[in-house]
Amino acid sequence: MRAANGRTFGLRRGRREFTNWIDEQLSWKETCYIGDWSFLANLRLQGEDAEELLSRLSVNTFDSFKIGQAKHLIQCSANGNVIAEGVLARTGEDEYVVHGLPCYWAAYNLEVGRDGQFDVEAEWRDTFNFQVQGPRSIQVLEELTDQPLKDIEFIHFDTISIDDVEVTAIRMGMAGELGFELQGPAADADAVWDAIVEVGEEYGIQRLSERTSSINHLEACFPTRGRDYIPAIFSPEMGQFRAWVDTHASRDILTYPIEGSFDADDISAWYRTPVELGWDRNIALDHDFVGREALEAELANPERTIVTLVWDDDDVIETYASLFEEGLHHKYMDMPHQQKRAMIADTVVGDGSAVGVSTCRGYSYYFREMLSLCTIDVDWSVPGTEVTVVWGEGQNPRSPTTDSHEPMEIRATVAPAPYKEDNRRTDPTQ
Repeated sequence: MRAANGRTFGLRRGRREFTNWIDEQLSWKETCYIGDWSFLANLRLQGEDAEELLSRLSVNTFDSFKIGQAKHLIQCSANGNVIAEGVLARTGEDEYVVHGLPCYWAAYNLEVGRDGQFDVEAEWRDTFNFQVQGPRSIQVLEELTDQPLKDIEFIHFDTISIDDVEVTAIRMGMAGELGFELQGPAADADAVWDAIVEVGEEYGIQRLSERTSSINHLEACFPTRGRDYIPAIFSPEMGQFRAWVDTHASRDILTYPIEGSFDADDISAWYRTPVELGWDRNIALDHDFVGREALEAELANPERTIVTLVWDDDDVIETYASLFEEGLHHKYMDMPHQQKRAMIADTVVGDGSAVGVSTCRGYSYYFREMLSLCTIDVDWSVPGTEVTVVWGEGQNPRSPTTDSHEPMEIRATVAPAPYKEDNRRTDPTQ
């Protein structure tokens, strides 16, 4: 099995901004966007034991998982904390394509952790991965392909042709809207991207930039590694895996900066379980898998869950106003969300005690509100509950700061997650 070095990634998404972030944010509700997630790894697993390997490592069921279907794949540690999550597609009788961080955990277990235990061949693939999301996405793609996409059900895929390039179109995505993820050979990425943009102009397509790319994750509640949780790979027993990744990954997936008012003595405080991230519906107790015992106990008595926090307008405005006043200012809030790749985790307080951790703070122009995701104690998770976010670094020694600022207590209200209506299962034939 060859290493995943030399992959092509970040073909187009690296642009900080294309038109402006307000237009880009509105695109997945009103028209559609194209975004580039080609930096994610892609691995094909083939062999009679491929399903057994994936089943042992993943919380998901493989019962009735048919060729042409996909799923959100979640892999955990023995303690039930998320190691990796991504997309899995079943492409043949004994063939699967893994997309995202689970590629590395699966490949490592096949090559090192469970060496010789499974009859599986692994092949790293150099692919592009574009998202075309929004109510007009299907019109754009059907005009491009002259093929009907309306019959592709949610979490299913088919092969289509774009500019004479064979592309896998998976009906899913991170915008909480009708849309597709498109995967194909990296060598054809520019041709496919340009074809989509050209046809999409008639439908108001926007190109999604880094400036606002995480707002769809925030509105639709798709927690993201490095922003909402740290992968559970930093314990001593995971040292061999980290060393393996360091020589096999084509980009740094071992560095996760941490900032914010939340602090703890151990990195595991920034780990999260699938239950805490709202993925409990994906956990199937119909098979043995790493972390099953811990997750079974948590499902029976969950302590934390995920919600959206709606930040108080006046308090948010005060943080910006402080920049124009004498004395210490409050920590600046990047617009529409933090522009550095980091987990900015802030303590959430209720009745004087810490009750949760706020992450992925961002401004939604669609709702005209500052929002964040929050892993919170179950007793505090009822919509309408009032809490306080400690915005700033406080006494957190882990947070590198380039200025002195005064922490700000920002009032917030608990709201459902996802905050935006989930339209991914919209029937395009209606």
